[in-house]
Amino acid sequence: MTQKMNIIELNDWLSKRKKANENDSYSIYECWDNIAKILSQNENDTILYLNHCKKEDLYYISEIFEEIAFNFKSQKIISTFEELNQKYPELDMQADIAIAKAIIN
Repeated sequence: MTQKMNIIELNDWLSKRKKANENDSYSIYECWDNIAKILSQNENDTILYLNHCKKEDLYYISEIFEEIAFNFKSQKIISTFEELNQKYPELDMQADIAIAKAIIN
């Protein structure tokens, strides 16, 4: 049985990441770690969430695309990243997606 994604906890960590000082690497890594743990519980839930989340949230989540890809090792998640990149080209996620692709290949 898979665990249900905790959206409230995810939103809390995303909020902390948005507020983190860019020079505070400890806080940023802590946020990344917790966001990745939540988004790596169930691939289908993660894809559903990514397809419906706010653009600003997706921007911050794209910082950890490679960790999500590593945890799922799935072409399905990479395809989702690519579709989101087409939907929001202004987020400039190509480099993050390229790293995620390299992780699973």
